[in-house]
Amino acid sequence: MSGVLRGRSSVRISLVAVVMAALTFGFAPVGSAATKVDPIRILNSLPVSSEATSGYSRALFSHWSDLDADGCDTREEVLIQERVSGQVSGCKVVNGKWVSQFDGVSTTNSSNFDIDHFVPLKEAWDSGAWRWDRGTRQRYANDLGYALSLIAVSASSNRSKGARDPAQWLPNQNRCRYAKSWIGVKFRWRLSVDSREKRSLDRILANCSERMKIPPRASTKTATLTAPSGGTSQAGADPRFGTCGAAIKAGFGPYLKGTDSQYSWYIDRDRDGVVCE
Repeated sequence: MSGVLRGRSSVRISLVAVVMAALTFGFAPVGSAATKVDPIRILNSLPVSSEATSGYSRALFSHWSDLDADGCDTREEVLIQERVSGQVSGCKVVNGKWVSQFDGVSTTNSSNFDIDHFVPLKEAWDSGAWRWDRGTRQRYANDLGYALSLIAVSASSNRSKGARDPAQWLPNQNRCRYAKSWIGVKFRWRLSVDSREKRSLDRILANCSERMKIPPRASTKTATLTAPSGGTSQAGADPRFGTCGAAIKAGFGPYLKGTDSQYSWYIDRDRDGVVCE
């Protein structure tokens, strides 16, 4: 009996050691609450830089495509995902209802709602999408791989928001959710924030208690472009610079431990799980 107890104690000790090691080195046990992080960590991982101020055209982002070739375009897919009630028939929602998270407005007529690019196309362009090739811009404009990228909202709230960032516009409700969604999309697509935008997000997130999941990274490809006003030129993948300073100067980073393979290339001097930020 004592041998059994000793065996069980050893198992418990081993499990505790695994969990403590995971937390110490930044790797969360699969399926645990530790897979979520403080959103401030996500915000601080975003590169801070001035925005491009020219070159944008909505026509550069082909949207409402059918990239998964299932017969339903992106607008129809989002309306299906965002419905709070209703049945799906083909690509349409029958007897559906939608609620706008920006202002709480509800509708049973989907034509009253817009599909909002949470980080607007122009904001994405100004924050780094000007580097992308056409295929990457199309995937961004039709991103169904991350639930926060595209949402159905009232037309009035979407047009009030326009292309403005959180330093310029915020909804009247759900501001914590808004800020987390914003940084989630920017992290996913490796987009930058400007200094005013970051300060605004920092103020909001300082009052948000809930943690958030690290968003899955989207793959991006760059095109050979001349940098627009306010931007810096970059093409291709990180060639593994000698220092983070060189990588940042070329427009690369940041990289998160346990998420980006490039993390191991550079030194995490402050041991916060982020390099080249």
